[in-house]
Amino acid sequence: MSTASALSSSLKHHLAFGLRFPQNHALCRCNAARLTTSRSFTVAMAATPTSPLEVCVKASVTTPNKLGDCPFCQRVLLTLEEKHLPYDMKLVDLGNKPEWFLQISPEGKVPVAKLDEKWVPDSDVITQSLEEKYPDPPLVTPPEKASAGSKIFSTFIGFLKSKDPSDGTEQALLNELSLFNDHIKENGPFINGEKVSAADLSLGPKLFHLEIALGHYKNWSIPDTLPYVKSYMKTLFSLESFIKTRASTDDVIAGWRPKVMG
Repeated sequence: MSTASALSSSLKHHLAFGLRFPQNHALCRCNAARLTTSRSFTVAMAATPTSPLEVCVKASVTTPNKLGDCPFCQRVLLTLEEKHLPYDMKLVDLGNKPEWFLQISPEGKVPVAKLDEKWVPDSDVITQSLEEKYPDPPLVTPPEKASAGSKIFSTFIGFLKSKDPSDGTEQALLNELSLFNDHIKENGPFINGEKVSAADLSLGPKLFHLEIALGHYKNWSIPDTLPYVKSYMKTLFSLESFIKTRASTDDVIAGWRPKVMG
């Protein structure tokens, strides 16, 4: 798909459009129907798609034509960035889902990516497919380390929604964070050692949401007794790929408000 055809498709559907180009080349700027997105992207010399991969992600609810707060969408975008794959990012207003989107995602969920001419849902499936199709650079996390931190997100949600300070939800979260602190102490700076891997790209966006949502709604932060968790988050959040794909603080706060308010 050429740049011209990608632009035409984007205008047709009134999508926010983010076409990644090789570094130091001119950026695509598209202005129509409240549509403006431009970003740079470095394309690796290794095998890449013949045309940018299309990926539908959540649009911001606070700022027009910006990426929204879905951690699963960020996981997919992080994978594309870390694998140096060019992509067209299509922003979908989940509060007013367009008909074209419902045709490719009947359940109305994001992320959805077009792989081998088929629209594929679910971040687990998408990232695994990308790893198989574009194995270089590898992002596979060894099975014995892949589950590190995997229960943090669910315990974070439990604590965030809790109205009873003595119900044990805070301690459950602290227990999971403590286990992860021990893992990073032994294996860090990332889950699989010196290099970022798929497990980091899955957990990172969730920890980003945890930090913002708990800070805002509960005035809570990672305790200093968990220094390796804090250093892990700082290192991961400072990656160029993470900065490019993260949601705004306002969007994260807005996204969790319904769960907090019941």
